Amino acid sequence: MLVIPAIDLKDGQCVRLKQGRMNEATSYGDDPVAMASRWVEAGARRLHLVDLNGAFAGNPVNAEAVNAIAAEFPDLPIQIGGGIRSRDTIARYLDAGVSWVIIGTRAVQEPDFVTEMCREFAGHIIVGIDARDGYVATDGWESVSSVRATDLAQRFANDGVSAIVYTDISRDGMMQGVNIDATVEMASSGGVPVIASGGVTSLDDIQQLADVAPAGILGAITGRAIYEGRLDLTEAQLLCDTIDRNAGEA
Repeated sequence: MLVIPAIDLKDGQCVRLKQGRMNEATSYGDDPVAMASRWVEAGARRLHLVDLNGAFAGNPVNAEAVNAIAAEFPDLPIQIGGGIRSRDTIARYLDAGVSWVIIGTRAVQEPDFVTEMCREFAGHIIVGIDARDGYVATDGWESVSSVRATDLAQRFANDGVSAIVYTDISRDGMMQGVNIDATVEMASSGGVPVIASGGVTSLDDIQQLADVAPAGILGAITGRAIYEGRLDLTEAQLLCDTIDRNAGEA
């Protein structure tokens, strides 16, 4: 299982939000490439980037910073979400060296778009499912739909989606722990590997997720906890590696 640092971009700054509220942003620096370097040096094997402005605008706003990170670390797997709602946006990010694009809002509004993009860009499409009380939220989490998160995951089970990034909005940025049960349910019901997000705060959270990784948990995204020193990225990844190794020897 991978521990994946999040770099959320707002107005060119590296920030973290509380429950997706743009007016509750804490800035951790104005150099996204330097921030990426910090996590790479700590042992990150994948980065999770989010264009927060793009999520609200419906098109990329911080693409320059994303492209700069991809250029600086050409061998590092990178996934990007926020404002990805067209075929051209996907093509531009992949051409810039990004490994996966995360389709969120349009996956809810137009599921066939995901199917089409999986065919055209096989192996490079991730679906982002952000849920509040079990129902999918869209448009930068401003709107909550009538679609159940698990039902949406099942819709993409046979499309060739590389993974689902599942975020429990109520936990995001609150450092209250991860929703293990909902994450396992998402992996079990959708049949697609899940990357957990929202509330990943401590080594105990990492331990709990790693313990259920065989259910289909590919990784855990963490943000505020590593920025504020609550969770050591190097230590967390080492724990996952140890658990994976022991499981392989069992």
